[in-house]
Amino acid sequence: MQEQDKLPEAGTIADEPQNAAGGEATGHTDTLPGLEESLRQAELKAAEHHDAWLRAKAETENMRRRAQEDIAKASKFAAEKFANAMLPVKDSLEAALATENQTLESLREGVELTLKQLVSAFESASVAEEHPLGQKFDPNRHQAIGTLESDAEPNTVINVLQKGYLLHERVLRPAMVMVARAKDQ
Repeated sequence: MQEQDKLPEAGTIADEPQNAAGGEATGHTDTLPGLEESLRQAELKAAEHHDAWLRAKAETENMRRRAQEDIAKASKFAAEKFANAMLPVKDSLEAALATENQTLESLREGVELTLKQLVSAFESASVAEEHPLGQKFDPNRHQAIGTLESDAEPNTVINVLQKGYLLHERVLRPAMVMVARAKDQ
């Protein structure tokens, strides 16, 4: 009977450490693979996001570089259309100078044709003449050289000394004008 006293009873403290150790080992082995798997998946996602970020950054840099190249090309070749329109004008002037035994009449006809080519080139490039005779003086488009007493309404352009030119409504050169002022009484 004494031997039975030495043996622990079922469900006593002696059984608990064994169960607890067995439970911890089982619980510990169940949780570690789950955490390790979660960590591995998180690292894969982080690497995937980092790779996507690097690709997006590279694409943005490429787009910026291409845009800068396009702007440089546009600026460099902006006058190409106008220059092509001016080539026939230059050819006509050179042909006129190369012709010998010209009469005043033929020279005048050649200059008029060349002027028509020049006007056509200006029109194709949206360059417009500003001839403001009789218009109200506009300091944004006209440069007043002086004023003259006149019967015309004050601040009206009464004489154009030099035509002005506009490019798409932007002043290339203001018209040089004389402006009317009221007569002194």
